[in-house]
Order: sequence, then C-alpha cells, then structure tokens
Amino acid sequence: MFLLQTFIQQCPVVAGGFPQFPPTPSLLSSTKHSVNFTVSCCSVASPVAVVNENVDRKSIERSEIRLGLPSKGRMASDTLDLLKDCQLSVRHLNPRQYVADIPQLANLEVWFQRPKDIVRKLVSGDLDLGIVGLDTVSEYGQGNEDLILVHDALAYGDCRLSLAIPKYGIFENINSVKELAQMSEWTAEKPLRVATGFTYLGPKFLKENGLQHVAFSTADGALEAAPAMGIADAIVDLVSSGTTLKENNLKEIEGGVLLESQAVMIASKKSLIQRKGLLDITHEILERFEAHLRALDQFTVVANMRGNSAEEVAERILSQPSLSGLQGPTISPVFRKGDGGVTPDYYAIVICVPKKMLYKSVQQLRAIGGSGVLVSPLTYIFDEETPRWRELLLKLGL
Repeated sequence: MFLLQTFIQQCPVVAGGFPQFPPTPSLLSSTKHSVNFTVSCCSVASPVAVVNENVDRKSIERSEIRLGLPSKGRMASDTLDLLKDCQLSVRHLNPRQYVADIPQLANLEVWFQRPKDIVRKLVSGDLDLGIVGLDTVSEYGQGNEDLILVHDALAYGDCRLSLAIPKYGIFENINSVKELAQMSEWTAEKPLRVATGFTYLGPKFLKENGLQHVAFSTADGALEAAPAMGIADAIVDLVSSGTTLKENNLKEIEGGVLLESQAVMIASKKSLIQRKGLLDITHEILERFEAHLRALDQFTVVANMRGNSAEEVAERILSQPSLSGLQGPTISPVFRKGDGGVTPDYYAIVICVPKKMLYKSVQQLRAIGGSGVLVSPLTYIFDEETPRWRELLLKLGL
C-alpha cells in the first residue's frame, strides 16, 4: 500500500484532481490483453471472481422472461408469421429497437438477435427461450447440457448441412464420403482444403468419417465459388434445394449430410427450473405451437349422407380407411320438412382429413352416398396433453 501511495504522489495531477498515470508501452499496442483482477483483504489467500459473480447475480435477479428471435432474413419473418398464426403477435413499435413484447404473454420481453448470439446468450443466462435453426444450436451450442430442445420441428427453415465437392477433375468419380477419405491425394503436406462457416461441426464430422488430413478455412458466404477459385477442394454449407450447388458444378455425396435442420425452440434448463413464470409461459407457447402445427396438415370435411340411423351411417364411413378422422366421425341428424312432417332421413358427418388425402377422401364419401361436401381449413387441434410438454418435464426431472 505504501508503494502504491508513493507512485500516485509522483504522478502529475490533471483537471479534476485525478493523477495522470504514465503510459505503459505494452498497453498502448494493438495486441489484445486479458487482465485478471484479484481482490483480497489482509491475508485472504483465495481470489474473488467479482465480475463473474455479478453477471450471475444479475441473471438470477432479473424478473422479466426473455425470448430471443432472429433479427433478419427469412428465418426472422417466418418466425414472426408462426407467432402471429398462434395469436402471439410480436408488438414491435420501433423497428430500430432490439426489444419488443407479446401482449398476450405477461412479463415477456422479445429480443431480436443474430441466431448464433441467441444460442450464446442462452448459455450465458442473458436469454431464457429462443427460436433458431437446429444447425445454429448444434454449431454454437456444441453439446452444452444446459440447452434443451423444447420443440424440435417448427415446420419452416428446412435445410441440411452438407459436404459438397466438385463434379470435375479428381472428384469426378468420387460419390461418397468413404471414397473421399480413401483418396491418396490427401497427406499432411497436402491436406483436403475445406471452406465452411461451421468450424465446430465440420471438423468433427470429417474426423469421425476417417478424413485425417484436412485444412479448414473460415467463410460465411458464397462458399460455392471457393472450389472454382482454387481456394478450397470442398465446402461444408447449408443446402436447401441444391440448385446453387448444381449451378456451380458441385455435388453432394453419399453419407455427406452432417445434419437435417429446421426451426426449433430451445431453452436454458437452468432458467426453466429457476426463473419464476418461465415454465408456465413455455407451456402456453408450446401448446399453441403444437395445436397449430397439427392443424396445418388437416382439413375439416362436412357432408350429408342418407341413412336409416346414425349407427348405420357410421358403419359405412368407418369402412373407408381415409374417413376415420382423429378419433372417428361426428354424426348428427339433419331434419327435413316433408309431407308427413319433420323427418331425420339425412345425417351430417364431420371428420378431419389429412390434406394430402383430401381428394381421395371426397371420392370415398361420394361412393358411400355422401353429398354437399364442405371443406374448411383448421387453425388449432388441441390434444388432451401435448406430448412434447411431457417430454420437457422428463428432461427437467419434474
């Protein structure tokens, strides 16, 4: 302490009464340094990690629940559309701000972030929930045990992370990862050069598939041009239709798909257990997603059918495999006024039909006497209990 006081007394005083410390050459250089501070009192031997403790305390003491959503691109717009379709529209009053809310969910903040930052901030505790692609979770989560998949198939953002090589030259007859690994060209002095933005999944996959001599270069965009430019032999990138690969004379090969990806909802396990109200909000979002996504593949079909009784009509309907509905048809009498009074000689049937089976189902209805067929889209199909909710509780040990 005496030496420190002497040092301060020797420093010139600038405006405001604060001493001006002499510059240290190493601190003025462009090299980044990591400085560790140890706070001690008297003879206490163990250091106190003040910064980490404060960050953890801030995360725990935060009362609001935070949902991270992609800030740009197709994934961002599709995510907002899904929430809107589930009656959870995001209220974003100022497009320049990164924070918004969902009026239907109290105490929830929506934070617009880059997908990779959503994953990182879930790990750090700065976010509680997030919606991103499975590829992003796998790359930047890197198997972190605190990340939990709440919903693994939100039905948009479909793509695959794939290895692609040129169609020409030494790769012309190479059609599988196994054949690529067996090529004699790759040595320690001349490794296979791979361009990718997936610096965790790419090396992991190739190592697991027997490619020992590989050099990776990091890139984020226009990877398809790398082999033609001579700066890479292969690429590992996201593929949707595969058209861009074909137009750049590249091909996917057997066993070369690292990951099938689509939009998913993830959460911090620690937050789900500790953050008040988070589990209830997660349950509601999950229920809405499940009910809406299940309804997307179904139509409601209503038709009239002549019959002597509801049971007789039911037998005819259930004889057709495409007309069983979710649990079975709903059948009710249709009352018509005739000469002899009101008679229920027709019955109305209501069933749910998969969209891909619609025309076949209508044909079957006609074949057994159905008429006046009405078809309507569905918004929600709620189950007795959401299967993914039960799975989540098991993961949490609840």
